[in-house]
Amino acid sequence: MTTDVRWLDATQQRAWRGFLDLHARLSAKLNRELQQTSGLTLSDYDVLVHLTDVPDGRLRAFELGDGLQWDKSRVSKQVARLAARGLVAKQECEADRRGAYVVLTPTGRAAIEAAAPAHVELVHRLIFDTLTPDQVREWATISAALLRRLEAGE
Repeated sequence: MTTDVRWLDATQQRAWRGFLDLHARLSAKLNRELQQTSGLTLSDYDVLVHLTDVPDGRLRAFELGDGLQWDKSRVSKQVARLAARGLVAKQECEADRRGAYVVLTPTGRAAIEAAAPAHVELVHRLIFDTLTPDQVREWATISAALLRRLEAGE
């Protein structure tokens, strides 16, 4: 082993592995529950949420990918699956013929509005009902610090 590697100490290792396990289990649970209650996958839900976050319900495909941190191929495949179900539509971009808009359809809006109450209740049960208000504030602070580091290009 090389001596210039900053290995994780026992506490850091426990925190890191706990985070990875939490992320995997939480994503799996949210995905299963969404599918059972609404027929949407977590990926479907993520796309629809991003589209509901903008006033006109449409984003350029690259903007959607940036917001979701997905590569172009994943965005394209997910949008195609959602379009096949009538939840989104693709519109040509007049200003740039190479690009397209992903547009929330009325069916997509109805689907996200129907799915949201059960989803947010599950998030409350799994996360926020478990933590104290101080822990939630600390988690928000930690998340913001880590996101700033990532956005700075680290």
